[in-house]
Amino acid sequence: MPPRFAAPDAPSLPLHVVEEAVLAEWRAARPPAEAEWLNATGFAAGLGEVVLLPGPDGRVAGAVAGYGTAGERARGRFHLAGAAARLPEGVWHLQTALAGAELAAEALGLLLAAYRFDRYRAQPPLKAQVKAPPGIDVPRVEALAAAEWLTRDLINTPACDMGPEALEEALVALAARQGASVTAIRGDDLVAKNFPLIHAVGRAGPQAPRLLDLRWGDAGPRLTLVGKGVCFDTGGLNLKPGESMGLMKKDMGGAATAMGLAQAIMALGLPLRLRLLVPAVENSVSANAFRPQDILTARNGLSVEINNTDAEGRLVLADSLALACEEETDLLISMATLTGAARVAVGPDIAPFYTGDEAL
Repeated sequence: MPPRFAAPDAPSLPLHVVEEAVLAEWRAARPPAEAEWLNATGFAAGLGEVVLLPGPDGRVAGAVAGYGTAGERARGRFHLAGAAARLPEGVWHLQTALAGAELAAEALGLLLAAYRFDRYRAQPPLKAQVKAPPGIDVPRVEALAAAEWLTRDLINTPACDMGPEALEEALVALAARQGASVTAIRGDDLVAKNFPLIHAVGRAGPQAPRLLDLRWGDAGPRLTLVGKGVCFDTGGLNLKPGESMGLMKKDMGGAATAMGLAQAIMALGLPLRLRLLVPAVENSVSANAFRPQDILTARNGLSVEINNTDAEGRLVLADSLALACEEETDLLISMATLTGAARVAVGPDIAPFYTGDEAL
């Protein structure tokens, strides 16, 4: 079920959002019993703090979420998402001075807090539902949340159920929902149609490698997305150690992110011409796996010497980007889980971003 805000006419309780800097003033304006309760609980409006407010009948009458300081908030996003997980069952509405992009971001975080990956094991749902705060673009926020849920589902699914075939099925299903078209080049047809690097990386896998091509829209600027779809990465003949291989179902995270973005673009009906390219492969070990010191010729004619078969992502992207550049486009973005060095450089929470466009 896609993420949705609670019905706007549903009875609801207030979730007050209070910054540290205005806590004393805000508390002084509250009913005396409520102010005394806040003092007794030691509520300081710290980022992530939540306190329930009792009513005269002993039932929950509302809640207060701390919003900390601007400096604390600058180091993260979706600060109210944790509060949603701590609220009791029911429908809630925000009581806040937040507005504009900041309010929309917090509303998105509240929807993301409800995400559960329950394909294999039931997960307790989020008990609290939240109404859309006035002033936000509800369809846009819900579309972004649905896109994020899709991306998370694709990445969380293990490779036994999310190989190249399943990734293609997911893209075909996405296209069907949004009125897009998809073509696929599979197996040895990749060689015949000059995608040698994609074929070389994926030929050892149990499922045929493939290049998926989604198109949508017939007017407006041209946007091309390319997402690395390595559904599992053993490292190939340069085999990864066990501790490095354990999470390699996520090596198609670039494809999953690009698919989520494509879903949001199409769901919102943005006025552009969208193309999405996904090279879907497994980097496996087999008698026909590509080898260190192999020299391969890419789609654009450049020869590539393989020094390490665990550097496969740049190979499948090379053929895909070469294809993308054969057609005029206004903006080309590739997304990939590419090199552990990126994590060393900027840490686990920031995606490195490279571009020759300084304005971008």
